[in-house]
Amino acid sequence: MPRDHLLALDQGTSSSRAIVFHRDGRIVASAQREFTQHFPQPGWVEHDADEIWDSQLAVAREALAASGLQAQDIAAIGITNQRETTVLWDRATSRPVHRAIVWQDRRTEPLCAQLRAQPGALDLIRADTGLVIDPYFSGTKLRWLLDHVNGAHIAAAKGRLAFGTVDSWLLWKLTGGRVHATDVSNAARTMMFDVRHNVWDHELLKLLHVPDSVLPEVHPSAHVFGETDAALFGAPIPIAALAGDQQSALFGQACFTPGLAKNTYGTGCFLLMHAGGHFRPSAHGLLTTSAAQTGPTPEFALEGSVFIGGAVVQWLRDGLKAIQRSTDVQGLAASVADSGGVMFVPAFTGMGAPYWNADARGAIVGLTRGSTVAHIARAAVESIAFQSAALLQAMQADARAMGVAELTELRVDGGASVNDDLMQFQADLLGVPVARPKVVETTALGAAYLAGLATGVYAGRDELAAQWRVERRFEPAMGRDEAAARMAQWERAVRQATAP
Repeated sequence: MPRDHLLALDQGTSSSRAIVFHRDGRIVASAQREFTQHFPQPGWVEHDADEIWDSQLAVAREALAASGLQAQDIAAIGITNQRETTVLWDRATSRPVHRAIVWQDRRTEPLCAQLRAQPGALDLIRADTGLVIDPYFSGTKLRWLLDHVNGAHIAAAKGRLAFGTVDSWLLWKLTGGRVHATDVSNAARTMMFDVRHNVWDHELLKLLHVPDSVLPEVHPSAHVFGETDAALFGAPIPIAALAGDQQSALFGQACFTPGLAKNTYGTGCFLLMHAGGHFRPSAHGLLTTSAAQTGPTPEFALEGSVFIGGAVVQWLRDGLKAIQRSTDVQGLAASVADSGGVMFVPAFTGMGAPYWNADARGAIVGLTRGSTVAHIARAAVESIAFQSAALLQAMQADARAMGVAELTELRVDGGASVNDDLMQFQADLLGVPVARPKVVETTALGAAYLAGLATGVYAGRDELAAQWRVERRFEPAMGRDEAAARMAQWERAVRQATAP
């Protein structure tokens, strides 16, 4: 009997999920559990790596049981994960030496400031990794652990410690400590990996004072990394994919060729465009990062992040008390024909790409005596589209410089993508169609697809591209002059929010 089911483990920032997919992309069963968030100091965010493992194993077993399948029926496991979160553990005991430091954590900003002040460091990191020097990435988190865990530097030098992002940690636990590895898409987020050649960068390791003895092996995203310990699921299952969540979503959206892009509308928004095999640092405030890869040849993506996307709706609910439930926002915003000239810049934590202004703060401008809470709600929802449009304009400029084809449609997923009015407004601003797929669990689906490619479930990317289906396509209906005027209005509001 052919094994035509795949198990995706989707380990996120606030919960662990598992989804069983049929090879045709249908969801057969799923399970999800939240886990504890730790905030030991302002700006610090930690997770218990053992709790992550326990929750991920539990939902994998639950999803498998709900599917009615046995381990022998699963062709492979694919893992996708919150990126940059850093785990350091003892190889002999498989015990973490400290809580995991989460991607949101800002404790290493003093170290980042020191690195920025070193002549040539910023240019070296951009040229080799495509990144900027920021606490967001894993390298300075690992350095902090080595500096602050008693005896860690000596243990690391003796080869007793293992570093990994969450994918590596889960792989280690699933294989009973037999495999210490990661994939290129996660390695690319460490600030220690040469993405042009897919190797650890010894010059950057020296800059960060990180010994190579702690590092995992790096493989393509679609690769048979090992097998699960037989005791976990009743029989061994191949582990055939690792990929960071945003790169996995890009793959799950079948964005396999240069110029195809996806936007995930979550708490923030993550916009990625496939940039082909030519590496070039962004000239417009974006990141050039590794895409999920199915072979040894490097592939790249342009990436930009909006810090406050769907979180603006949470503020309307919890801060302004304008709505009782997040789902109420669509009706309130639709109760007025437009925002009445109100513009909402939700810079609650500064502004990310393409502005990169950490000192910006939220602003509501254009208020009149006729403005109502409905106008503010509409402006808040529209701010998600305005920020994404500004990001895509910067991305298009980078893409042109790289010789990448112009965007012909934007593929979308994430919670806010179900808001039809928002998706229509996004298409209007962009002037290209916005396509929402039938299967919106694209992050987990990408991991399943990658695992299926590595194990022969799928013949190739063409088969996966043919499997992608549109649930609804939103065609632009706004004139280009009007769209340009609306974007100019947004940029004026941003200047007000970022004025010193």
